[in-house]
Amino acid sequence: MIRIGFGKPLLVGLLLLLPVVLDSYTIHVAILIMLFAIVAVGLSLVMGFGGQVNLAQAAFFGTGAYASALLSTTYGWNPWLAAPVAVLTTCAVALTVAIPALRLQSHYLGIVSLGLALAFSSLLSNSDLTGGASGISKVPPLALPGLDLSGPRDYYYLVAIALILVVGFALFVGNTTLGRRFKAMRDDVLAAAASGIEIRYYRLMAFLLAGLVGGVAGVLYAHNARYVSPDTFGLGVMFLLLAMVIIGGQDSVWGAVVGAVLLITARNLLTGIQTYQQLVYGGLIVATVVFAPRGLAGAAADLRRRLNLPWPSILIPWLTRPGLPPPARLKVAPPAPEGLALRVDSVSKRFKGLHALAGVSLEVGAGEIHGIIGPNGSGKTTLFNVISGIYRPNSGRVFVWGRDVTGQRSFRMSRLGVARTFQNLRLFRQLTVLENVMVALDRDPAQAHIRYLIAPWVVVRNERARRARALRLLEDFDLHQVADELAVNLAYGRQRRLEIGRALAAEPTILLLDEPAAGLNAAEQEGLKATIRKIRGAGVTVVVIEHNMNLVMNVCERLTVFGHGKVIAAGTPREVASNPVVIEAYLGQGTPEAAAL
Repeated sequence: MIRIGFGKPLLVGLLLLLPVVLDSYTIHVAILIMLFAIVAVGLSLVMGFGGQVNLAQAAFFGTGAYASALLSTTYGWNPWLAAPVAVLTTCAVALTVAIPALRLQSHYLGIVSLGLALAFSSLLSNSDLTGGASGISKVPPLALPGLDLSGPRDYYYLVAIALILVVGFALFVGNTTLGRRFKAMRDDVLAAAASGIEIRYYRLMAFLLAGLVGGVAGVLYAHNARYVSPDTFGLGVMFLLLAMVIIGGQDSVWGAVVGAVLLITARNLLTGIQTYQQLVYGGLIVATVVFAPRGLAGAAADLRRRLNLPWPSILIPWLTRPGLPPPARLKVAPPAPEGLALRVDSVSKRFKGLHALAGVSLEVGAGEIHGIIGPNGSGKTTLFNVISGIYRPNSGRVFVWGRDVTGQRSFRMSRLGVARTFQNLRLFRQLTVLENVMVALDRDPAQAHIRYLIAPWVVVRNERARRARALRLLEDFDLHQVADELAVNLAYGRQRRLEIGRALAAEPTILLLDEPAAGLNAAEQEGLKATIRKIRGAGVTVVVIEHNMNLVMNVCERLTVFGHGKVIAAGTPREVASNPVVIEAYLGQGTPEAAAL
């Protein structure tokens, strides 16, 4: 849910009224603050929302500034024509920097992006085209009829409008489908891919948005300062931007703005002791990480929850949570076709010298509840990982509804109707219960995000419809009362139900459950049995890995038994439980299951 507090319109009004009471120098400082706030918002989108370590944001800022300055001075372009070309150039540079993100993550990506930023700074300092260390001067101002944009007051309003548009767009992205996909990718890559998210595309998209925003700020900076030089976009500026986002709050748009206000103001107050500026920034970052790991925005949110302060707010009608819909029968997919839902033919998977799977074959009929049992380390989860596209088998084939899907990536398997849960819970911990379900419920292809630019009203309409559908699904799992709670705050049993509900939001025809009863008490296990039967009744074929033999024997119609990466038995629960090989390898003599059956 998006809320606009009364304070936010007040801030916008104050922003537009400031030039009336400020002198020219302070207006210049205010313009600088707003420009850095725009760049910091871009860094927040790629790092805080997308989870991509980007230490090249200052280079994006500089690319926009230098490209616009070069085109409008050296080549004599009209600044208004140079500006969009400069922004597009910055986007191209951002995509180039993003290429390592397709293979590298965490500090490795940070080192690579830092190296690219240093290379950019070196290029600016040593190229004749960019003026070398002297930079480019006499950059022409932007001009509009009736406005003196060469003066600080009119230019202030141009930058203020740009800041309002950037912040508004970032908030819109962060609270709708694109932002949820970014945050899901940040929280858990495997679960995000299993929910149908094309990770490679969204890593590129995160950098593209950061470059777009950085380019806009760079253009505005160049035509305001009328001069650009390498020092303005060096490593010190990157460190300053990083401090803004960390101190303000990585996953908060408003936090990035507040961080920019605080640090640019502090920098101007510390002009007499420039030697110690970096030390002050470093100290602020360390203090924030130690005492407020989620930044000022996170600390404010925690304080609000702790004190139970319902701050006054105005709800945006097009994104508010709709009233709870009437109860509805669980419906996640059209009736499954007849025949085999899943067929695995002689699949093998090796990890160096370890044969996790050795010629495994099994068949699962349409509408069946099929159990897979076996000792720990026998290859059960590895088989699920092969079927769901996390691993590529060394040999063998996988067929879904008669279609060869061997080696398909995880997000494609999700879109082909194969959903799964994980042995160890993989929820998007920093998303709410409702948002977890909505991540999987959105099946739009990646290219549909062009709507954010050309048809935002379609995004709004889809958002409302998906919220209503997600709430209906949460009601089926008795989770609608905690829809706005963070997933990480739920009790363990509820987290298990949420993971199953999220898998069903993808409207699968085949559901893979990996030890869904692990950690559940007796009452929760009985509820799980009813849920599995209900899912099958909705037309979904269920394959379940489980060590809880009571659940397996009472719910599954057929069983496949694994041992040392091979299938050692298959049949009905009664046939399997009385099989001497199974008893010796897994059930054991004298167990209740073996004795009863």
